[in-house]
Amino acid sequence: MKQTADRLLFTAPSPPPVTERREFTSTDPWRVLRITGEFVEGFDALADVHRAVAIFGSARVTEEDEWYQAAVTTGRLLGEANFAVITGGGPGIMEAGNRGAREAGVLSIGLNIELPHEEYGNAYVDRQIGFRYFFVRKTMFVKYSSAFVVFPGGFGTLDELFEALTLMQTEKIPNFVVVLMSSAYWSGLLDWLRTRAVAEGKIDLHDLDLLFVTDDPEEAVRRIVEVDGQRGLAKSRRKRDG
Repeated sequence: MKQTADRLLFTAPSPPPVTERREFTSTDPWRVLRITGEFVEGFDALADVHRAVAIFGSARVTEEDEWYQAAVTTGRLLGEANFAVITGGGPGIMEAGNRGAREAGVLSIGLNIELPHEEYGNAYVDRQIGFRYFFVRKTMFVKYSSAFVVFPGGFGTLDELFEALTLMQTEKIPNFVVVLMSSAYWSGLLDWLRTRAVAEGKIDLHDLDLLFVTDDPEEAVRRIVEVDGQRGLAKSRRKRDG
């Protein structure tokens, strides 16, 4: 298996032979410098991105999948609403979102991650940034996105979804729109959250208000545009009132 930077970071170091000194470039302090550099590179590459939406979903779907086509439509509608589109830059739903952005003529961004078995950059990315560390990449998604659109996906998709929900629930970031595309796909999870997590007091019922569920790309984009407009109006009022 390929030794990725994340894998090396999260592996406890083994002691070197007593007669040897570990090379600095294989130590955790050196990795801290690499992580810092990765943050700097990401911030620099995305510094001009002020209005964007992140699209997440399975890398395993093909062009024939209905949700691939829905993601293309979503990316295009977001572009027509003057949002850049950010994805993980890989295949499947990510490719579809970037493809829609390309069709609309807006900035199409791919945040690739180093993985043992994937990830290749899709052909519809205008600005591609490579990351070794998941947590650095996740920071970029949250920092530069006005909303998340989450299509059917696996562990990686769920990770991004719950990362955003946790940050909003704990008020680490302001609330933004999180759209779940495909009511059928997400219904089991939502039912479990209501009947177990809410019922047992693990989360509050109003925490579920952080999620907007739809099957319609037009409705998803309309919701994002509406909330973005309200946020912009609130900022204008604060600026006017000093």
